Amino acid sequence: MKTVSRDNKYVLLERHPSNPILTADNWHQPVNAIFNPGAVRLRDGTTLLLCRVEDRRGISSLWAARSKNGIDNWKIDSEPTFPPDPKNHPDEIWGVEDARIVWLEELRKYAITYTAFSRAGPAVALAMTEDFTRFERLGVMMPPDNKDASLLPFRFNGKWLMIHRPQNGLGGSIWLAESPDLNHWGKNKLIMTPRHGAWWDANRIGLGSPLIQTPRGWLMLYHANRQTGAGCLYRIGAALLDLENPGCCIKRGDEWILAPQESYERMGDVGDVVFSCGYTIGDDGDEINVYYGGADTCIALAQGRISKILEWLETHGSSIGESQAIT
Repeated sequence: MKTVSRDNKYVLLERHPSNPILTADNWHQPVNAIFNPGAVRLRDGTTLLLCRVEDRRGISSLWAARSKNGIDNWKIDSEPTFPPDPKNHPDEIWGVEDARIVWLEELRKYAITYTAFSRAGPAVALAMTEDFTRFERLGVMMPPDNKDASLLPFRFNGKWLMIHRPQNGLGGSIWLAESPDLNHWGKNKLIMTPRHGAWWDANRIGLGSPLIQTPRGWLMLYHANRQTGAGCLYRIGAALLDLENPGCCIKRGDEWILAPQESYERMGDVGDVVFSCGYTIGDDGDEINVYYGGADTCIALAQGRISKILEWLETHGSSIGESQAIT
């Protein structure tokens, strides 16, 4: 049964009535779950989702699904588009997961950051492609335990930048690293930490979708979980990073903007989860389609406007100084 929002004034992302838009039933072979897709709008307007598909062993691959309108009539590759390659990349022996896709104009290629999973734990890996049929693996960029990573689309002062989420003494926090060549990464800088206690983002935070460039700054959709008596609750929030210095957070939303509500978000392999790795932007540069995993089981779509999220941050956000003071 569909539920109705209590106050549409504060609804920034509207669930599409066709949700969930992709499930395991859409696949050509038996699989366990479909979730957490990277997303990109190709030059011909086609939406491509690079979906995480977990098979019945528990191993994940990345599969491309294409749609003219980004909502239905998905054309799914007949076999994994980007399967694990444990022979040449032992760090992928337990699968590849949660792709984020960014177009690098300088290289005329798409950069795909993804989680390589092995006995050592999750690590950030990077691959390049021009057409989503041939891929060049660059290997692990950030060793375990690390995930939730994405490149920024161009260099800053000659350096490439990457958002990532190491698991360390601060818990799961959001960091920024730089590289001269996309292979050697360092000069890590902490951007945001969890807000502890009763906050909705008290336990662990990480990048959701790749950053969105706006005149006001880099809009970041991030995920966060809070430990409850019934387990972890995953929600999506928003923050704004400085346009010239993305390592500086200038606004952080005090409330979440999307939380588990529907049955396909609350019941599944991992209940009470909304988790986004990708979005597409409409021709007007403002309309946004946010693709997300529901309960680690299916893929759903929420739609909104970037301008509305930015306006909301002005009235429902704290400066980073205020946010960090209460962590």
